[in-house]
Amino acid sequence: MEQTKLDRINELARLARTRELTQEELAERDVLRREYLAEWRRGAEQVLENTYLVTPDGRKRKLEKKQS
Repeated sequence: MEQTKLDRINELARLARTRELTQEELAERDVLRREYLAEWRRGAEQVLENTYLVTPDGRKRKLEKKQS
């Protein structure tokens, strides 16, 4: 996520602590939050896809995705 978007998220958070946000600001904050979370989840999935478990006997096995 670009730094400008992160800065805007933080700016909206600061504004929300001092006053009530307008409907446009609330909508913008929600869009930015969803985008941030989606990017965070993609990064977490990439880390987990490259994670291996090592058993006590030294064998490595790939971490399996949980079936829901």
